[in-house]
Amino acid sequence: MKTESVNEIQGKTSGITYEKLPKRALSCMYASAAVAGIIGLIILGAVNYFWIFPKDVAAGKWVSLILALLILANMAVSPYFRFHRYRYSINEECIDIMEGYLFVERNIVPIERLHKLQTARGPLDQLFGVAKVIVTTGGGDVTISFLEEEKAEQIADALRRRINEIVIEQRDAYGKE
Repeated sequence: MKTESVNEIQGKTSGITYEKLPKRALSCMYASAAVAGIIGLIILGAVNYFWIFPKDVAAGKWVSLILALLILANMAVSPYFRFHRYRYSINEECIDIMEGYLFVERNIVPIERLHKLQTARGPLDQLFGVAKVIVTTGGGDVTISFLEEEKAEQIADALRRRINEIVIEQRDAYGKE
């Protein structure tokens, strides 16, 4: 099984116009990575402080040091790659989201399968002026994250209007039978 790179995937979907995230999304990504990293370092520190094995175990100290360095590296690197790989596209038929850090994930959701739309803003989102649109289908949730607040509201309104059009079309089709 061959794993495709982002460029190969984008080449295959060249007929689709993807939108990128605003620059403030990168700042929000760094802030959320810093919060998660600090929590990880606190947990690692607590494990080391309450270490149940003898204090002179060198292997435990080396493992802790390596884990701390990996957490710090992840805090520095992952937001950059997530920001530059995140793409989304919305057309009359579907929502297409590509995202990932080590592995690129692509979600394609047919608009006619949408059950619920929701916009959300967490504390960091509010601080950086971004929001997310959460789309619920029968199979689960898909989130378009780190959008400007106004853009998130526009997307939610446009999707709501499109869903209403589909419902009216389906009612008309059932009424004629």
